This record gives sequence, structure tokens and C-alpha cells, in this order.
Amino acid sequence: MQKIVGVTFKENGKISYCLVDKLRLKKNITVIVDTDRGLQFGKVVTDIKKIDEINSKKYYKIIRISTKNDFKTHLKNVKDAKNAFITCKKIVEERNLNMQIVDAFYTFDRNQLIFRFVADNRIDFRDLAKDLAAIYKTRIELRQIGIRDKAKEVGGIGLCGRSMCCARFLKNFDSVSISMAKNQNISLNPNKINGVCGRLMCCLKYEDDCYKCCKKNLPQIGQIIDTEKGKGKVTFVDILNRKYLVEVKDYGIIEVIKD
Repeated sequence: MQKIVGVTFKENGKISYCLVDKLRLKKNITVIVDTDRGLQFGKVVTDIKKIDEINSKKYYKIIRISTKNDFKTHLKNVKDAKNAFITCKKIVEERNLNMQIVDAFYTFDRNQLIFRFVADNRIDFRDLAKDLAAIYKTRIELRQIGIRDKAKEVGGIGLCGRSMCCARFLKNFDSVSISMAKNQNISLNPNKINGVCGRLMCCLKYEDDCYKCCKKNLPQIGQIIDTEKGKGKVTFVDILNRKYLVEVKDYGIIEVIKD
């Protein structure tokens, strides 16, 4: 039996699961974690979970609970990374590179300085990396991310009038497909089903399983079915209330309710 706990390295960032070992941890405690990019400062965001079998290579290891000095080091890294972000943007403009720098952050041990960017196409950033390495004297990583990741970092207001889910509480991005909008009888107008990022809204995923369950044994709009008044064409389907309207020739519209 092994114990793991979820840790994030950025506010509302992706959850990484780490081995607890003998540490006494709880939510909101900050820790130092040994990752594949070196030491990182993170925050515990889940309760401890017990698992039976474990592949130790799959999980990071928590080195220790952070100290006051660790926290001061973290704050300095955040401040220096903001300055590095500004410098990187200036170099990108000078080199006329078609890329948009989203953010920058140091690993806790400052062995690596990571810049994330958005670009429509592949970018040759080798010269940019050399310029940055010469300035900051550490390993530079330039990582291209998707438009949804950018929206998560920037934040904003969704079509619902509330703060975007990705910036507020979503830790990981689930796959969202156009079929989810069809399942919920939502208009396929891009202005209504696309989020601020221009991709399908994450919230289409939330109720998809419920709609799939409620749609069982319900006809589709346009389908010809038999009713007690004769054959008719389905003109409307209320999925959640499990009822639909059928237009029967020489009779009119009838409502059918499914059990």
C-alpha cells in the first residue's frame, strides 16, 4: 500500500500526483517536489489517497514540506521570472518572431527557466534560446502550448457571464466534441458553442453523460414513428423531460411522454 497526493505548481495548474512517503500532509501545505525538470515549489490540493500497486516512475517524489526560506526563494523566482518574461517579449519583437509569449517560470533550484508561448505554426526559436541562455546563464526551455492553455492563464468572462471555468477551477482539459452539443440539442452556431478561446466550451462536457442517459429510447427529430393516432414525424424532443412532439397527418400535433 502506497500513499500519493495531488500537487500543483501554479495556481489552478495541472495536478501532478506525488509519493507522500512518511510526511504528514494536508491540503494547502506547500512542498518541494523532485520532478523531471528539477526541484519545484508546489501546493498540495488533494487529500492523501491510498493505492495498492504502484509504478514509482509514474509519480514525483515530495522532498520536504517547504520552509520560510523556501517560500522566500519561491517569491524571488516568481519576481525574476516576470522580469525574464518582459525581456523575452522584447527579444521576440526585435527578431520579428511570429509567436506570443504567455508566461515564464523558474524551477525552484533555478536549473531551468521555462517560457511558454502560442504560435500558429512551428517556430525556429534556436537563436532566441541562445540569447536568453546568454542573459540568464541557465538552461532555457521554450514550450509551445495550445490556445486553451493560454485562455486558462489569461482568464476572462465566459458566455455565461461568470469567470471562465479553466481559469477558476479546471485542473485538466477534457476532450470536448461537437457531438456533445448535438446530444444536448444546442445550436451549432460557433458563437454559441465556442468559448472565449475559440474552441468548444468546456462546459459541454459537464452534462453530456446525463443527456446520453436521458436520450435512450427517444426518437430523433425528423424520424417517422408509429403513434396511437397513426404514423407521424417527430418535430421536437425534450430530452431531460423525456417527451417529444409528433405531427400526425390529418390529425395534428400530439405529445408523447416516455417512462
